[in-house]
Amino acid sequence: MQHRPLGRTGRAVSAVGLGTWQLGADWGAVSEEDARAVLAASADRGVTLFDTADVYGDGRSESIIGRFLAGRGGHDITVATKMGRRLAQEPENYTPENFRAWTDRSRTNLGVETLDLVQLHCPPTAVIEDDATYEALDALVADGAIAAYGVSVETTAQALAAISRPNVTNVQIIFNPFRLKPLDEVLPAAEAAGVAIFARVPLASGLLSGKYTAATTFADDDHRTYNRHGEAFDRGETFSGVDYEVGLDAAAELTAALPDGVSLPAATLAWIAAQPGVTSVIPGARNVRQAEANAAAADLLDDGFDIAAFDRVVRDVYDRRLREAIHPLW
Repeated sequence: MQHRPLGRTGRAVSAVGLGTWQLGADWGAVSEEDARAVLAASADRGVTLFDTADVYGDGRSESIIGRFLAGRGGHDITVATKMGRRLAQEPENYTPENFRAWTDRSRTNLGVETLDLVQLHCPPTAVIEDDATYEALDALVADGAIAAYGVSVETTAQALAAISRPNVTNVQIIFNPFRLKPLDEVLPAAEAAGVAIFARVPLASGLLSGKYTAATTFADDDHRTYNRHGEAFDRGETFSGVDYEVGLDAAAELTAALPDGVSLPAATLAWIAAQPGVTSVIPGARNVRQAEANAAAADLLDDGFDIAAFDRVVRDVYDRRLREAIHPLW
């Protein structure tokens, strides 16, 4: 497993991390036993970045991670959590008092005095552009409540605004073969500024798993059922904003271009991790098999898989099938 610098923190994190939204049971039921097995399988394969949030299962994901790490002495795992979505997404709710309350809650959930990394959780643009936001975050660092901070964003414009701030450690953004706009400016800007990039929703909510069909259904409490058109939160978080049927056809074309023995999810994760400027790609996993497969995708970075050839196919499929509908929006 490759490890890369986490901005200017002095820490290093794995090229393939683990996203833990699903461990909060927001993608259908996941028992704590199964969740802990996913965490263990990932850590055993060299994953050293767990990404979570205070609203995943209303703190369930954080609490499970905290209990797991408490029993794994000497680990070198960085936990990146997020805050800001416990109240309405209005700029006036992003106050120093709320920042303090949210981080204190996460510290309790994770069982730590100092949070490794706290990211604002896709806040309004006005919050990202406000000097007061970073003054409040700097105060939390000075007080020892958090070690570092970053911003999770929905748009490339928000990413560029966050990257311009001198103490931002990382930016988390949707980036995958169905969402190529970060290649234009965000990744080069982050690399030049020494800001880490976490690529989230890397498999487009499973569309890039290669296992879904037009007949696939999801549980009623799964956001892939209830948020396809942005009914609950930003539409781009579900299937990367791609129409489901269009996504199935695009995924089939990408699969057909791969050599024998290389799966579409593995190729996708390796391709993302190989892009200059990307620090870590953070797929989710609901079971041990998925966790192990995600971590193993990092092997493709070193074993001769022709990432350049896959890159050409990715860009061609995007340009023909997706660019017009997706590129202008995020």
